[in-house]
Amino acid sequence: MIRVLENEFYYLDNFQRVLDWIAERYADLLIDDEHAFIAAFPQLPQPSRALFVRMVMRKGTLFRASKLNYAEIGCPVAAAQALLPGGWIESDPVLTLDELFDLSSKPELVAAFNLSGAARSARKADQLELLRADPAHEADRPFSQWHPGTDDLALRLLVQPLCDRLRLIFFGNLSQDWTEFVLSDLGLFRYERVEFSPAARGFRARQDIDHYLQLHACKERYYAGEPALNVLADLPRHAFGNDWLDSRRERLLFQLGQLLEKEKDWDNAYAVYAGCRYPGARGRAIRVLEKHEKFDDAYALFETARQAPESEAERQHLLRLGPRLARKLGHPKQPVRRAAPATRLDLSLPLPGGDWRVEGVVLDHLHRDEAPVFYVENTLANTLFGLLCWRAIFAAIPGAFFHPFHRGPADLYAADFHRRRQAEFDACLALLDDGGHRAAILATYEEKAGLQSPFVAWDWLGRDIIELALDCIPAAHLKLWFRRILQDVKENRTGFPDLIQFWPDEARYDMIEVKGPGDRLQDNQLRWIDYCAEHGMPVTVCYLQWAQEAA
Repeated sequence: MIRVLENEFYYLDNFQRVLDWIAERYADLLIDDEHAFIAAFPQLPQPSRALFVRMVMRKGTLFRASKLNYAEIGCPVAAAQALLPGGWIESDPVLTLDELFDLSSKPELVAAFNLSGAARSARKADQLELLRADPAHEADRPFSQWHPGTDDLALRLLVQPLCDRLRLIFFGNLSQDWTEFVLSDLGLFRYERVEFSPAARGFRARQDIDHYLQLHACKERYYAGEPALNVLADLPRHAFGNDWLDSRRERLLFQLGQLLEKEKDWDNAYAVYAGCRYPGARGRAIRVLEKHEKFDDAYALFETARQAPESEAERQHLLRLGPRLARKLGHPKQPVRRAAPATRLDLSLPLPGGDWRVEGVVLDHLHRDEAPVFYVENTLANTLFGLLCWRAIFAAIPGAFFHPFHRGPADLYAADFHRRRQAEFDACLALLDDGGHRAAILATYEEKAGLQSPFVAWDWLGRDIIELALDCIPAAHLKLWFRRILQDVKENRTGFPDLIQFWPDEARYDMIEVKGPGDRLQDNQLRWIDYCAEHGMPVTVCYLQWAQEAA
């Protein structure tokens, strides 16, 4: 069923909501042209405002009036008139040859340039190359001169950078856009309502906005394939004094280090990693020193890291690096800590026909009415965690939420995510000690059903599976899961086994990781399996072989 918005000017109302929100919460951060725009926009005629927003929401900054045909706006040429004096748009703009090609159809170009023969039937890209080589077409000219006699009009949006800044100030990023409002208005996405205090702003000073735009420009150049050293030359290296902006800068630094490492530019890769605080940077620095055959330096940094690993992921990485470095330096062999063993299950099953996945094959084989099996992977643990700790996750603390369209807190992956909400999480986890967790989880499931969450998989898990899990998984085990997730949300929310089997009559369960022929356990899976086995939680690794191959 297609849902239709009754208000035909919904997009204009949403745009105005953004302007009102910014004026109320960020007035002290705005510069003159932003203040002037926010004040002037509501004073324009409704058709003109609607046309402007339609242009802002579309791709690019050049438009044909004939393509801006909206019933609720009426004549776009008439609506455009009120936008001209303020310099927001330009009528009949001067166009380059390339811009003209983007704005024109192939028949129009054939007529405008009198193309004949092979050029007439050539692809637009080939026609463009042909005309570029002709000096007669080097000069830029207005759209009306490129197309003499046309009754159409070209319009250029001149304030797209200003509108992008306003969108950035509202959302706190440039990845979200105006469609967030539409999806929300249609009821496709629904968000938790969070109280926004005056301190709950993504940007606290004008320089935060400027720093974000600097970072974004560098990031775009990185994704465009520009050499890493060129991007690094323009990437601010100083701390911004804004935690979430600093984390974005550190992540981009790490990515540039990876690019330099891939190019075997060992010295520059090491310099980037050594000055980077993004998780994993120290481990990569050691690896780069090793690749560069600076084994003494690598081992010295390894020893520093070994004394205080930043995470389980780094500890696991060091366990692999250490023996290799020691061997290259002639150090005595050190005893290796063995991971706690998980239960092993070897299966030899017939190769199925049709579409299948190894997890589904094992699920069908193990499933019993009295012991059902479900494919849950990371969804079950995260959903139970998200439901129990909902109020802690959505606590309205400064810098966590600053607009109505957050799926989760902006600092979700920050190192201090748990610490900043320590009291709230402690209160939620305490319910696991007194048995109140079941009622709390089910109550949240009903109250918050369908609201966006970074943890809860509404479409994946029904209430029946959640109740079964609460019947069979001891509260002590849930607490161990949740505390480990909170240690490192980014790393520890993944790696859970594929399947879970319940024995309701016995109130017990087993988590099952499935590996098909040739598959091996990934690092995050190994860490979870080791953790569960170490704490006495049931976990099985199932190795599947096809019976035909074994015969």
